Amino acid sequence: MELRTVDYHTAGEPFRIVVSDVGEIAGASVRERRETAAATDRIDRVRRLLCHEPRGHADMYGCFIVPPDDEGGNFGALFWHKDGYSTACGHGTIALGAWAVESRRVAAPCDGQVDVVIDVPSGRVIARVRCASGAVEEVAFVNVPAWVIARGVDAGEVRADVAWGGAFYAFVPAAAFGLHVTPQDLPALIVAGRAVKAALDGTRVSRHPHDERLSGIYGTVLTERIGPRHHRNVAIFADGEVDRSPTGSATSARTRRTAAYRWRDRRRRRLAQRLDRRYELHSPGDR
Repeated sequence: MELRTVDYHTAGEPFRIVVSDVGEIAGASVRERRETAAATDRIDRVRRLLCHEPRGHADMYGCFIVPPDDEGGNFGALFWHKDGYSTACGHGTIALGAWAVESRRVAAPCDGQVDVVIDVPSGRVIARVRCASGAVEEVAFVNVPAWVIARGVDAGEVRADVAWGGAFYAFVPAAAFGLHVTPQDLPALIVAGRAVKAALDGTRVSRHPHDERLSGIYGTVLTERIGPRHHRNVAIFADGEVDRSPTGSATSARTRRTAAYRWRDRRRRRLAQRLDRRYELHSPGDR
């Protein structure tokens, strides 16, 4: 078997794009094609070949290019890693945006911005590619909507928040395990991430409300506060894989979670202010 791939890195995380024809992956949508790929040995053998040693490694990531769900998309992508097929991949979406422009699959201005519309299992995402002097300068992406599923749920020996950003993630402070988000603690962080995922996977907080094919805790994000508006985190996803990038889908989920906490705190402050005003109006000294 002869295969051609193009390898990218997004903030240090690898992404291998298969540009060879691997044969038809049947399905009416990218979500259906994901199910087909996982169940078809002819296709899954390619994933294993490119992910596992000696051509890959424990933290390898990549995708198959497939047709979009409709004419509104430029193409579709089936994300994969050493343990199977994921529903979302932020760093992969960024890499695909750069690849689409650099390979001229999508026409882009010499100086300016173009949207690369990509259908993925979690929905439709947009890689926003900015070019300068004919070269890709930066890529951002518009993700599917994110939301918070639950706060403070039991996850074995710790409590976790769960949020969706194209995949389900559990969020736990590293300090809950007596750890820091540092390279020295990485082996223990992997053990902790696996434990949290095992505790929550299959529970109600891991169920997608509309499509069971999107259910399941994909990863655990272990966080650490470094200072004001400065946090550090590491995502342990699939079966103990370590994301070397910030993890795009998890960052979306974490941003939504952070916003939810801020909104909650604002509501609490407003309620406290109303209660304070009521107390002042009805205090004995005013009567």
